Amino acid sequence: MPDSTEVNTMFARIARRYDLANRLLSGGIDRWWRRRLVGEVRAAHPGTVLDLATGSGDVAFALGRKLPPGVEIIGMDFCQPMLDEAEAKKRRSGAFSNVSFRQGDGLSLPLADASVDAVTIAFGLRNMADRGRALGEMRRVLRRPEGRLFVLEFSQPARWFRPLYYFYLRRALPGLAGIITGDRSAYEYLAQTIGGFPDHAGLCDELRASGFSSVMAVRMTMGIVALHKANV
Repeated sequence: MPDSTEVNTMFARIARRYDLANRLLSGGIDRWWRRRLVGEVRAAHPGTVLDLATGSGDVAFALGRKLPPGVEIIGMDFCQPMLDEAEAKKRRSGAFSNVSFRQGDGLSLPLADASVDAVTIAFGLRNMADRGRALGEMRRVLRRPEGRLFVLEFSQPARWFRPLYYFYLRRALPGLAGIITGDRSAYEYLAQTIGGFPDHAGLCDELRASGFSSVMAVRMTMGIVALHKANV
């Protein structure tokens, strides 16, 4: 796997076309996945939310639309060009006064211990150079005992669907993404990270090993995505 600097550089290259690529390559279903995530966060009634690996801010803005205006939402990412896109979207909206963006590395979060009520991370955990360390940092910044972690991530699909899914992932997706973004190699890397990521049960085990409790996963879209929920 590339190191953090290489991953940062890769995301910087595709930042301006990232949202368009997500919409087209997922057929728009990524919005539904994020709505499920936001619904679970809303049910937890947090006062402060950290959206880690926020990218261009899609989840942070979705949280801003659905959570009460008094909830503080911090979108954090280590890739400044992605954050620039998020800030531009915020300016164009003229809204989201409770959403702020900060640069920060998921392996060493620039936040105090026990400082947030919920952490969300959507399609970013698999890009962490050290998942165990990243999960430890998320647990560190969550308040006890009410802190909640929400991980929306690609997973391993139902067995019958895997041949078709992996054909799309490895053969079709990089070419389509290359046309949309001009960077085929970035999506070849992303396809590799998806294919090598644990299934929902394996990630649940990693969450428990990192000290989280009451871990559960909800599989979606024939298992290609799973929403994991855990208590601190």
